[in-house]
Amino acid sequence: MSTDDIRRPATFSTVPVDIATDELSDAALARRLATDAGKLLLRIRAELGFAETATLRETGDARSHQLLARALGRHRPDDVVLSEEAADDPARLGADRVWIVDPLDGTREFSEPGRTDWAVHVALWERGELTVGVVALPALDLALSSADPPRERRADTTAPRLVASRTRSPRIVTEAAEALSATIVPMGSAGAKVAAVIRGEADIYLHEGGQYEWDSAAPVAVARAAGLHTSRLDGSPLRYNQPDPYLPDLIVCDPAYTERVLAVTRARSVGADGAAPA
Repeated sequence: MSTDDIRRPATFSTVPVDIATDELSDAALARRLATDAGKLLLRIRAELGFAETATLRETGDARSHQLLARALGRHRPDDVVLSEEAADDPARLGADRVWIVDPLDGTREFSEPGRTDWAVHVALWERGELTVGVVALPALDLALSSADPPRERRADTTAPRLVASRTRSPRIVTEAAEALSATIVPMGSAGAKVAAVIRGEADIYLHEGGQYEWDSAAPVAVARAAGLHTSRLDGSPLRYNQPDPYLPDLIVCDPAYTERVLAVTRARSVGADGAAPA
């Protein structure tokens, strides 16, 4: 998206919310940026209203990206940024540090009155691993960080709760729900879904098709820090800062369900191709 095509309301600041010090740790910086972007999105939501959803979505995406990109350029000028709202910079493939951000995860929910299931993602990839992740849920005044993730679990593992898209749930969700006798909980953005599992409000999140690295990097970083299982549907690792940022499927679940979930998803992979995936 070209931000030049979006008209900025005069009351919106084009500069990041002030950060008092350049000595913030990566984790503290990620939390601050995700939180500040969330506050900006709430202001945009309040000032533009919900009458023109396309304008609201485009403005939110663009302004949040500008805030994150400018702040990272100021505070981490030697790092590279991979954002949903910017052209891919090939320099990231040779970089040691890459920030992977989604300035507004869940634009549909953001543009609907009363919905809280949208997020801002800020993650840091270093030399092959995700080392920092923050998922801000601005409408809930909440930011989940890999530096201090919640570790809430429920004791009952007999009837899992499986979060899924409320508008385009993939077939694997229905198949897994049937196999696991799970209750499907419709929800908006990927970040909100993973946050529900991290917070103990759900037990399993499965996705198949249509995601990119920025959709899952920050949520996965926080989930891993919270002790959750994360992988591809076939059980292979989730890898980031790849030449093609398309990362279509994932599992995030409480470890109590890992074997049962993988039994379903791996069997489906074998059935689809006639052989186990390489």
